[in-house]
Parts: sequence; C-alpha cells; structure tokens
Amino acid sequence: MNRVVVGDRVRANGVVRTVVGLSGQEIVLAGADGTVVRLTVVELMAAEDFSVLGGARAEMVPRGVEDLPANAVEQARWWEGHILEVLRGQNPGSEAGGMPRPGYDPGTTTLASRERAKAAELSEAGVVVSARLVKHYRQRYQASGLRGLVDGRTAKKMPEFGRVDDRVVEAMRQAITEAGPNSTRTIGYICWRTGVLLDQEHGPGQVPPASERTLYRLFGKLSEGTATTGTARARRWRAARPDTPFQPVSPGTPGEMMQIDSTPLDVLVRLDDATVGAVELTAMVDVATRSITAAVLRPTTRAVDASVLLARTVTPEPMRPGWVRALTMERSVLPYRRLLAVDERIAKAAARPAILPATIVVDHGKAFTSQAFKDACRFLGINLQPARKAMPTDKSVIERTLGSVAGLFAQFVSGYTGSGVEHRGRKMEQQPLWSLPELQGLLDEWIIVCWQNRPHDALRDPAAPGRAYTPNERYAALVESAGYVPIALREDDYVHLLPACYRTVGAAGVRIARRTYDDKSLDPLRHRRSTDAAHKHLWEVRCDPYDLTRVWVRDPNGGWITAFWTHLRTSAQPFGQGVWDHVRAQLPDAAEQELADAAYALLERAHRGPPAPDTAKARRTVARDRAAGSIGPRPAPPAEPPEPDDEADTGDAVVPLAIFDPYREAEKRW
Repeated sequence: MNRVVVGDRVRANGVVRTVVGLSGQEIVLAGADGTVVRLTVVELMAAEDFSVLGGARAEMVPRGVEDLPANAVEQARWWEGHILEVLRGQNPGSEAGGMPRPGYDPGTTTLASRERAKAAELSEAGVVVSARLVKHYRQRYQASGLRGLVDGRTAKKMPEFGRVDDRVVEAMRQAITEAGPNSTRTIGYICWRTGVLLDQEHGPGQVPPASERTLYRLFGKLSEGTATTGTARARRWRAARPDTPFQPVSPGTPGEMMQIDSTPLDVLVRLDDATVGAVELTAMVDVATRSITAAVLRPTTRAVDASVLLARTVTPEPMRPGWVRALTMERSVLPYRRLLAVDERIAKAAARPAILPATIVVDHGKAFTSQAFKDACRFLGINLQPARKAMPTDKSVIERTLGSVAGLFAQFVSGYTGSGVEHRGRKMEQQPLWSLPELQGLLDEWIIVCWQNRPHDALRDPAAPGRAYTPNERYAALVESAGYVPIALREDDYVHLLPACYRTVGAAGVRIARRTYDDKSLDPLRHRRSTDAAHKHLWEVRCDPYDLTRVWVRDPNGGWITAFWTHLRTSAQPFGQGVWDHVRAQLPDAAEQELADAAYALLERAHRGPPAPDTAKARRTVARDRAAGSIGPRPAPPAEPPEPDDEADTGDAVVPLAIFDPYREAEKRW
C-alpha cells in the first residue's frame, strides 16, 4: 500500500513533483520549474502512471554520529549518497528537478536492478562490491539512517573498565566510598582495602587478582571528582553538593533574605590576657545587595554575639574619628536624604546601609539555635529559616562572602596564618599583632571602604551584564525601584537586644569586667535595691561587648540610663562630638580617588601591625591604651609652643601657658 508524506517525490500524468504540504484530503505538489499544484488524494491516485518515487522517509529515524570516529562518519556519508541514488534516482549532489541517470530512474527500473547497477558502477570505479552488499547497506540505511552505514567494528566500544572483573570494580568503589569521611589515605591503601573486601565478600582467592597497574588505572577512573587522595576538606565539600541543579534565590528588596554564619579568621591577635590566639568571624550578609551589614570578631562565637550582630545590622554604623570624610553616608551613593528623613542618626553615620531582615537563613550552630537569638528575632518579627544539615549551598552567599573576607582583607593583616598549617609561616607569634578591639576597628573600616564600594559579580544588570554594581549602588537602586523604606532600629530597641547582667549601683557607679561606668543620672539609684526579686534586687544593666565606652542601666520607670566609662574622662581618647567635627573639618571634599587612597592606607596599616614599644614604660602605656578599647590611630599631639624671642621687648608681653599634653601626663602617672 502506497503512503505519501511530505518530502516524497511522486509521478502523476507524466510529471514528477515533490510533496510540500498535506491538508486533509488535499495534497500540495511543487514541480521542478517552481509551479505549485493542489490535488485531492483521489485525483492524484487516479492517474494511470501514479507512483511514489521515494523521499525523506528513509531519514525519518535519524541517529547521532557525533560519538563516532570522524573517518567512519566520512565513509558512511559516502555510502549515503550512493544509497539515496538507488532509492530515489538522484543523490544529494544532483541538481534539483534533474532527470535520473540511466539505470536509476525509479519510474522505469526496479529496486533490484538499481542495486545491481550501483554494484557494477562501484566495481568499475575500483570499489569491488556485490549487489547483495549494496542491498544490505540499503536496508540498514532505511532502518537506522546514517548510523546504519557506519562500520560496526569502528563503532564498537570497549567496556568502561576494560576486562577488569565486575566484582573488583564494585569492591574498589566501596573502598573509595568508605574513604570519604575518614582521613586521607594513599592509592596503595585503597588497593589493599579492595583486596580485603573481595576476600570478605567472596572468600579468599575466589576472585582472580588484578595487577597493580590495572588497579591504579581503575582507581583513576572510579575516583574522578571525589578527591579521595586530596584533602579531607575537599571531600566534605564535594559530598555536600546537592544532586539536583543549584537554583539561586533572587530577592527583590533589601532584607528579604539574609544569611548569617561564623568561620575562623586566619589571623592571630593579642587577647585581653596578653596571650596570642585565633578568633572567629561572625557576619551577616544581605542576599539582594550583597552588603555585609555587620561583622564581629570574638575568640569563640556565643549566642550573645549573634544577638549583638543582629542589633548592629538594624542600626546605622556611626562614623569614628580618623575615618576619611568619603566614608560618610552623605558622600556615598546611598539615599542619604531619604534615610535622614527617617532617622536623624544618619547625619553622623558611615556609608553602610542599616537593613531590617525579614528572613534569616542560619545553620545549626549553637549560637544561632540558642534561645537568646530566637528571642531577639521574635522581638523584631524576623523569620528564622534553618538550612539543611551538611548542605552549605542553602546559605552559599554567606559562605562565599566569608571566604572573600579571607582573600581581600585577612591576608593583608599582620599575623595572617593562611588557610591551613601547610600555608602558615614561621614564628607568627613574634610578629606585631593587633589586639581584638583594634582588629575589629580595622574590619569595620574595611567593610565600608572596600567591600561596600567594590563591584560584585553577582550584582549585574540583566539588561547590561557588562557592568557590575557595588553593594551600595545595588541598595540605592532597590530603594528606588522596589519602594523599600528602611526604618532603623530605635535606641531602646537596640539596647533591648544587648546582653544583660545585674549589678549594684555604688558610690563609684556600676562596675563590669573591672571597668567602672558612672553618670549623674545614676544618683537616685546609688546604694538602693531594685524591685527585681528574681535577680536578688540588683539593677539590670545592658552592655555591648564590642563597645566598651558605655552601658545602659534600667531605671525604676522602665527607661534606660546611659552610663559612660569613667576612664574616658581622664585618658586622651578621641571621643566626643567636638573632636569628631574637628577631624571632619580638616578633610577636603571626598572623591573617588580619596576612597582608593583610604583603602590602600587601611590595608597598608593593617599589614604593618601596631607599633612595637621601645621601653617598659612605653609597653605599659600601650597596654593601658589597648585595655581602653581604642580603635584607630590617635590624633597627633599638639605642637610645642614657640620659644620666646630674647631680643623682643617682653616687659608687657604675655607669656603663653604650656598646652596640656595628655600623653605626657599619662606617662607621669606611671
């Protein structure tokens, strides 16, 4: 029974045409001269000489040949041209509408005669074949397309693991799987373990042993991508990758999704007890803008550190003396005027956005699953989203961000230890090391100077992917496009998130960690007991572990009394609004070059380390300054008064008094 499909060539009423369309009972035919004829099926088949000359039906079952050798594919295509001429009367290289060669016209010859003609033609050309072989190739082509013409010997593949016994393959695969969570072993151990597993599973000597070279080649194939002989960290990282494709989350507003995590910082510091130790970095990053909203350093991350980090995230970062004017929010791309209308503290804030999280993705660390951190999130109406265990891709943004801090900041700091023992230098403890408060100040400054103004590869405009935005630029763009109105945390709410302790209020004030805090507002509370019987009638005190300058004491009316560290009144610390305004007034207008200079100076200062004391008295002075928690360089001491002129008339002249030098006074007290 004849069947016509699009692409077939048919003969009707002495004319050969090609089927170009089918619509119900109507067939559209195109001639060699370009004419188009529409006939019904009945009219076409009623023609006395109607016949189907062949077409594209032999190619309706194509199979790929990309995996086959190039010479085999070339030979198959050579055969394809000859087989198509046997089937259709013309090969692919013939002119469209041309007449078939003598002996190959499907209308006047049989298929068997065309096969014999093709065999004779090829034999005469030097390729000796029989008509039976031509028929064999024709049948294979109609069944499998071009792949059917490929020599089966070239397409034959060796087994994936050669002639190695399947039992040996399974035993070595099990040995490689066992090595994943364990310490790193050599290939020789894996081969030995393979033999042990074979003896346990099949009995001693039941499986023919493979040679050492064969086992090594087998290990190379089975261990590909597993890091079996690499580092344990690399194996854990590969094992934690999900099997499904990674689907990144794309929040549309700041704070829609934030991530928090901790990691050891590869820098040695001087701790409070003058010992050398490592610290942990805990940071929070906004996924939408890639902004590091807060980062704190502690010897060991605790639940209170996570709560304080959350409090810093939702409050503006204050400018500090010694920071260049380019770091102010007023001189940045952030929407300063809009934010200032919401919170007056923005006028003295640094160029780091304060973001209130809607959802925070956390892992299962004790600091982030503690009741204190949960209470802080519940107080702010924040949803906690726990990540799956051993699945770092659930919080990949903060994982990559913490790694970037090591590469972009930590390696420039004096005391950098590298990411492992094999990367650590010698006698690192003897280098000039920063104290913990000093390193915290350097990190805060680096985040504002470098990170928030550094183009991020993940912050690209879909319409112009050639440009990468900085976190501050992305924040400003989302504020305009998404209608996001940032509302920073009030001071009372900020204090509520800080850790609490309970103390008496004596004549000298409140004493916490060998520091005394006092203020005139505490006079009504001195030598009095509170009404809180649950805490032995002591007064509730809130303190920021990263800001030693002040504490907050709850008064009987439920408010907060701010008490400052009494040591600040006698030491030459650069605190106070007047000093801040003086430093700011000395700086020229900020520019892009000023930001670049500030970043360079920051990294150079971090690499140089703190100045080494020369004398015992100087060491005591430096230790005293560090205990005060000073961050950043001190302002230069005032210049000495000019020497009086002996030749001038000093009868009525006023001799200026010596200017008070707090540094010399501090040395005298020692």
